[in-house]
Amino acid sequence: MSSGTYPSMVRAWTRSSSLLFSGLLEANRAAVATFNHQSDETESSCSVNIPAGGVLEDWSVERDIDRDSTVSVGDSVRFSKELSDSDVERFALASGDTNPIHLDDEHAGETRFGGRIVHGILATGLISAGLAQLPGDIVYLSQEVEFLRPVEIGERATATVSIAESLGNDRYRLRTQLHTEPDSLAIDGEAIVLVDSPPE
Repeated sequence: MSSGTYPSMVRAWTRSSSLLFSGLLEANRAAVATFNHQSDETESSCSVNIPAGGVLEDWSVERDIDRDSTVSVGDSVRFSKELSDSDVERFALASGDTNPIHLDDEHAGETRFGGRIVHGILATGLISAGLAQLPGDIVYLSQEVEFLRPVEIGERATATVSIAESLGNDRYRLRTQLHTEPDSLAIDGEAIVLVDSPPE
């Protein structure tokens, strides 16, 4: 190999490496931009401005107590909404629970349920939503639940919370249930809550 050939090979190799590196860098930038764009779309499609204490159009709330009252034994609230595919996907994203029985049609179709079902804790969240409609600032102290049947994606579910007993010191025991239509009990249980007066 002549001394004149060696520098030209080094220049060619350097140029090729530089082009390869530039190409990889551009590909990486494009991938990052795509992921950021998808992330932005996901975040914007999931973000809804819900006013504190508000109720969205497709939700339903029924109370036999005024929001400005104080709770007493016998008071109850019902909160209802459809648990959609989007709700399930958002819950999986927020919680990290990616169990295929909730997200994979083919897998879930081969299980005892014959299809995808709503996360149990997501369904139980409707009970929490019902508690939020009681007067005062509600602080969960405990929740016992028994899952009696799954909630299917697309079913409308209604949580009912009823004040069963005053335990003193602003603590109450509540009966908590979740029904799907037509009136099938999916979750049964009870909660202990602390009811604080809201700040003025």
